[in-house]
Amino acid sequence: MEIKKVAVIGAGVMGAGIAAHISNAGIPVVLLDIVPKGVDNRNAIAEGAVQKMLKVQPAPFMHKRNARLVTTGNIEDHMELLAECDWIIEAVIERLDIKQDLYRKIDSVRKPGSVVSSNTSTIPLRDLVAEQTDAFVGDFMITHFFNPPRYMRLLEITAGEKTRADAVMGIRDFCDRSLGKGVVDCNDTPGFIANRIGIFWIQVAILEAMALGLSVEEADAVMGRPLGIPKTGVFGLSDLVGIDLMPHLMESMQRTLSKDDPFLAKSTIPELVSRMIADGYTGRKGKGGFYRINRTAGGKVKESIDLVSGEYNPSRKAQLDSLQASRQGGLKALVNHPDKGGQYARRVLAQVLGYAASLIPEIAENILAVDEAMKLGYAWKYGPFELIDRLGGSLFGQLLESEGLSLPPLIQLAAEQSFYRVQDGQLQYLDTSGIYQDVVRPEGVLLLSDIKRRSEPLAKNGSAALWDIGDGVVCLEYTSKMNAMDPDILALMREAIGIVSKEYKALVLHNEGENYSVGANLGLLLFAANIGTWDQIEEMVEGGQQTYKALKYAPFPVIGAPAGMALGGGCETLLHCDAVQAHAETYIGLVEVGVGLIPGWGGCKEMLQRWMINKRRPGGPMPAVIKCFETISTATVAKSAAEAKDYLFFRPDDGVTMNRDRLLADAKSRALALADGYQPPQPIEISLPGPTAKAAMEMAVKGFHLAGKATDHDVVVAMALAEMLSGGDTDITESLTEDDLLGLEREVFMSLIRHPDTLDRMEHMLETGKPLRN
Repeated sequence: MEIKKVAVIGAGVMGAGIAAHISNAGIPVVLLDIVPKGVDNRNAIAEGAVQKMLKVQPAPFMHKRNARLVTTGNIEDHMELLAECDWIIEAVIERLDIKQDLYRKIDSVRKPGSVVSSNTSTIPLRDLVAEQTDAFVGDFMITHFFNPPRYMRLLEITAGEKTRADAVMGIRDFCDRSLGKGVVDCNDTPGFIANRIGIFWIQVAILEAMALGLSVEEADAVMGRPLGIPKTGVFGLSDLVGIDLMPHLMESMQRTLSKDDPFLAKSTIPELVSRMIADGYTGRKGKGGFYRINRTAGGKVKESIDLVSGEYNPSRKAQLDSLQASRQGGLKALVNHPDKGGQYARRVLAQVLGYAASLIPEIAENILAVDEAMKLGYAWKYGPFELIDRLGGSLFGQLLESEGLSLPPLIQLAAEQSFYRVQDGQLQYLDTSGIYQDVVRPEGVLLLSDIKRRSEPLAKNGSAALWDIGDGVVCLEYTSKMNAMDPDILALMREAIGIVSKEYKALVLHNEGENYSVGANLGLLLFAANIGTWDQIEEMVEGGQQTYKALKYAPFPVIGAPAGMALGGGCETLLHCDAVQAHAETYIGLVEVGVGLIPGWGGCKEMLQRWMINKRRPGGPMPAVIKCFETISTATVAKSAAEAKDYLFFRPDDGVTMNRDRLLADAKSRALALADGYQPPQPIEISLPGPTAKAAMEMAVKGFHLAGKATDHDVVVAMALAEMLSGGDTDITESLTEDDLLGLEREVFMSLIRHPDTLDRMEHMLETGKPLRN
């Protein structure tokens, strides 16, 4: 089915967020809500929701212009708009009578074959469709988005026995390709998959932390990174989602679960939590939660609540021997450690992973769905069954027995086997009958991890690897810490040019790390600067410039395929590509001024050239120079691929992929399309205004300095950048080649890295991860 227009009814946080994300896919969407009492504007709720979304951060819209695709209205005056929609999403209050009454109204106006779905997470589908028409029942399903809809990848779909298979297939495909969702099929059970397990995990982790006398910092440190879970752990996560949700979630589970479900034994709200809610300590949206920021003394002091006394004290970093052991020996070392951190991990993992194993096939048909749901919905690095594999089935069985818990049938079935294995390069999972099944990817999904299981790299060093991804296309993967650019990556780039030139058609720059690249390796640069090896630093800068230039003029197309952060030197690699196929959630920018430098690997040169040839810019070179100066001097970072086109980090015709799992396949297709008859780009020469432009930029910088918006060293860095972007001592009548611009860029970079304040900024960034304001 083709979805050309969507409606969302309910303009609360979830409904409005769903509408915004549908607009991010370029699809018109109708957003309706009730008529509020006592106001003249009958559309006030829906209109207000859109206006709020244009201001809030993180932004629900990938680009503010997407708000134009949202038509607002109310359910009394504008229900006829639903007749134009292919998919109608209900996201109203969780009351069965209100939903059923709304469905009857929808059914009276919708067009035949349009899909209707609910975003509910608490009401069974069979109850929702009771007493509805047969046609409505056939077109109805549950589509459970996670908040915030733009950023959380999980979408749980539950279909009824009478739901049309083609309707489910159409919605699944649209949500996958157009909305970028990881779609997981769920059975019609309370909490579906992710919340059934996730809420149980949070509740168990809070209760066990209190029982064992852990601090919130200790509990979050254990329940966080050692398990592959975000560092917010459980208490930080509770603050994020809202502590006041806990009683509602528990009430829903108590009402809908069978009386013998282990969840119910853990559903009591602790007295401390009830008191916090009553006092307004509901988390980040309230006065604070398990953590808070104390500003009473004029500063900002992070404090944590004492789980026994309820008093707040300054937060302290967790110091547990078990945490230290986990850094060396991993998860097994944590679980086997005798201190309270190890005991805490044992208790929580035994209960949560055992509970997850007991729910197959009640909540889902296989372990894949459960692991995928927890990874996409709760940002776990490993799903429950992957965690069991990391512990080892035998150790996990002992863990259950030591905690007095019974072995679920699925654990008994696995016995000494793992839940996942690789057979002849193919990833497989254990099904409920004890037979291994291949993990089959959807059509159009190409994962580098799958390629790596079944092949050897064409070339490899300590920071990068080169992979044959089929059809004559090669992928260059960064493998350094945070994918920071370093000499090894540059060396393999140069080697890749030779390999691809001889035997292949195209090169794709891509990796499956959390971020494409956070920039150059500052640690190496700072070390070299501290010992004064200036010649080596200049050689490294020039080496990077020439490597990126060689990529740009290689005799084959080079396609960048970034996701996550692409900053500094990472951004510069993409600026030198023939084309970019970016994940929609790419955050890109030239941020070198934050450490007192300017882009040194051709970033300034490429941005100048892009703005100079931009057909939409005003005439003359000054607007292009000023635009580059504004973007680079403020370390501007585009917060989506759509925004990146505004700043020309990406070209107007660069591609955007909504689903990250489809990114490599899309980039490969783009590379093959360009490979046929490919010719490298022609070198560009530009003319720059020289001292005239520098003087104009200097006036602006002085104004910021006088207003207290720029430090003394900010001025030094900005004027150095102005020197480069203006062309130095050039004149508008002269033409500057690429090498001229690279030489100027290198000269300015080297002048800044010798400055003591720049070294201080670099050191501060390495220690804290944040820019230093001198």
